Amino acid sequence: MTHSELVAAATKWLAVRHPLIITEMATTGEEPDALGFRSRSTTLVECKTSRSDFLADSKKLERRRPAMGKGNYRLYLCERCVILPEELPSAWGLLWVVGARMYVKKKPVWQTSNMRAEMQMLVSLARRLGYSQPEGVSIKFYTHRTRNRAGVSVDIQEG
Repeated sequence: MTHSELVAAATKWLAVRHPLIITEMATTGEEPDALGFRSRSTTLVECKTSRSDFLADSKKLERRRPAMGKGNYRLYLCERCVILPEELPSAWGLLWVVGARMYVKKKPVWQTSNMRAEMQMLVSLARRLGYSQPEGVSIKFYTHRTRNRAGVSVDIQEG
């Protein structure tokens, strides 16, 4: 499988569990292949097409200092046997793609994530969307006024 096909598979897998997914978005710091957001946690999926890609990943700053990484749950996604469960960093999970199916080979363990970096990613996403209407997405902006401050919320609906 190509990297793009793995990212598409990761997105599909995350979509069952997370209402918001960001894929391959260039920001400062770590650039996850797929990062899913839900109300109380985030899940990062790193897609690997080869062993050499997996081994090179261990040199990233966020792998050497896990508290700097994104995702409360972190998983690698690859075709069967490209990565073996015993080779994973502690707390990481593993997803294998076999044909058209995906298997959780090892479940991830919750860990502290870099919430500041995740927030920067969300703000960058909101700024990039602005008032444009991407195909298939309806964005409604609401302003709520209170005594001392105004807040804005965004309702994104697939359509």
